[in-house]
Amino acid sequence: MDFGAADNGAMIATRAIHFAATAIVTGTLVFPAVVANPALKSQEAAAKLFRMQTRYVAWISLAATVISGLAWVLLLTMSLSDESLGEAITSGALRDVLSLTQFGSVSQVRLALAILLAFCLAFERSAFWRWLGLGAAVGLTASIAWTGHAASTPHTLGYVHLTADVLHLCAAAAWIGGVVSLVLLLAAIAKIPASPGATLVYDAARRFSTLGMLSVAFLVLSGIVNAWILVGSVRGLFVTEYGQLLILKLVIFALMLAFAAVNRFWLTPRLALRSGKTEQPEALRQLARNGTIEIALGLAIFAVVGVLGTQHPAIHLVQ
Repeated sequence: MDFGAADNGAMIATRAIHFAATAIVTGTLVFPAVVANPALKSQEAAAKLFRMQTRYVAWISLAATVISGLAWVLLLTMSLSDESLGEAITSGALRDVLSLTQFGSVSQVRLALAILLAFCLAFERSAFWRWLGLGAAVGLTASIAWTGHAASTPHTLGYVHLTADVLHLCAAAAWIGGVVSLVLLLAAIAKIPASPGATLVYDAARRFSTLGMLSVAFLVLSGIVNAWILVGSVRGLFVTEYGQLLILKLVIFALMLAFAAVNRFWLTPRLALRSGKTEQPEALRQLARNGTIEIALGLAIFAVVGVLGTQHPAIHLVQ
């Protein structure tokens, strides 16, 4: 969906921040449910520290999601109306965007989900609120699909595109947001001297590897569908700016896969060695380092996605 902001650095940065923040807040809720809680059930000290760290990250990410979402609406309104911020608000242009466009309606639904998520985070000691918060976070991520190119794809193909986009967004959040939580878990375990660190990390890393492999599978399959709809041909990948940006995204994705493979097939097995072995501490350090690199690469992907959403799809430019 091109809003006439291809050269608008503020719009690109806002979109990138919004996508990253939404993914992180969702990933920090998926990770405990699937990985951390089962792995830390016998280590209350590490579990308590991890919950505190992820709570801070979730609140900060949710705040960034809301602020960047509001900025996105305002920037789009200014772009469509060709007015300044004050003029867009006083002239009624902002009201029209919110009430008369699909983007505005989806933005209001997503704000409601963010408010619900805030309540859930505030009452997270209850299992009901934790699971409701997880559902709200997934909905917040999935609903981004209705703000992009998939929302303008017509007829039956549009439903296919939206489904693929929802899966792509949720899988990205589970993986990239999950890596953030994994790094926080490593830090929490390292601060608890009495905990069997390598054993806990080994269990958590194995569980996260399963989540990561499922996420990658959904990312690849949904990415193929999206590329088929938006690019349409191999030529479109190379002769259009949209296609070239997609290639860049794929290169960064491949780098992330390489680090994930090292974590899964090289570092994680070394954690299972006897505690007296020197390989364990080194494997823990490398796992934390690789996780940090994965986060940086993930943020780079969000930056590319921030640009892609402002470009005309390649299929519209290549016959």
